[in-house]
Amino acid sequence: MDLFNKIRGEFIDIIEWTDDSRDTMVYRFERYNNEIKMGARLVVRESQVAVFINKGKIADLFEPGDYTLETDNLPILSTLQGWKHGFHSPFKAEVYFINTRRFTDLKWGTKNPITLRDPEFGPMRIRAFGTYAIRITNAVDFIKEIVGTDGHFTTDEITSQLRNLIVSRFADILGETKIPILDMAANYDELGEFITKKIHGDFLAYGIDITKMLVENISLPTAVEEILDKRTSMGILGNLQQYTQFQTATAIEKAAENEGGMAGGGMGMGMGFVMANQMGQSMQHNQESQTPNQPSTPVPPPLPQEKPFYVAINGQQQGPMPISQLQALVNNGMVTRESLVWCEGMSNWEKAAEVDALNGLFAATPPPLPPQ
Repeated sequence: MDLFNKIRGEFIDIIEWTDDSRDTMVYRFERYNNEIKMGARLVVRESQVAVFINKGKIADLFEPGDYTLETDNLPILSTLQGWKHGFHSPFKAEVYFINTRRFTDLKWGTKNPITLRDPEFGPMRIRAFGTYAIRITNAVDFIKEIVGTDGHFTTDEITSQLRNLIVSRFADILGETKIPILDMAANYDELGEFITKKIHGDFLAYGIDITKMLVENISLPTAVEEILDKRTSMGILGNLQQYTQFQTATAIEKAAENEGGMAGGGMGMGMGFVMANQMGQSMQHNQESQTPNQPSTPVPPPLPQEKPFYVAINGQQQGPMPISQLQALVNNGMVTRESLVWCEGMSNWEKAAEVDALNGLFAATPPPLPPQ
């Protein structure tokens, strides 16, 4: 193979590179012992730059064009070689082709969640990812700072470092701007442009320019997203009392299908309270609708009405609502023994478990575990 390369190097006098990949940033033109004939033809295509290196030092640089290599267009290399007069024998030099086209669809993302202080929800952890595009703008700096002696340098060898720069600046910018979590989706473009400007200098130090950066998604932890979905659902349903009534009706239907279930007894009691209230209101309405001259049959007095309670849910006062509705909230886990309640006649808010009228709501619910 060495003999073949030697023979090919003696006869081939065209130095060029045609890139058939999408990720090669630097390619070293292979020649036997790096020998190049004086008078050889150098072809540098658009989106390419050719760099000659002699004895470890960067010599001449060629922009796109077609060149015949002679001492007059190799001024730096001629100085390094000490050529005082033109000659026609081969000379040694490494030729690196730098790909200056735009490299797109490079991925970035957070390895670990970023902890931020949200003005509405407090401390939050978020993840983010997106894409970016880069271009080599300074071939000399890129070879010195990144490539070194690598003869085939691809985007995979630098994306990890660039991603770390992007994530670091991204976290810093989010912390400074203090954009609420729910408003970030409306600021993706602005964040991308701002981060591009912020890290522009960091990339230039490597001889690279970041031409575009896109923020594609900013997400919350799964548990937080589930809670946010519940809050959204309640916002769509509207009034909590209406939501509770809907949940009660659904629970009654399920209890009817499985009366022996654990929740069947509690929901049956809730159904009894609801039916009692409805019957009492109906009977009172019938009694008031009768005329004075019309004889009336004896009617029992209305059932005693239970006191309505207010309850604190997620730091907000809800109610008033009857005990039957509180039972439904207990079964759904929205009201616990520690939830604060209040009704007429109470001087202060108290825990639900400490109110005698509500003791029956937690009959089927185990108390919290004692401290270890």
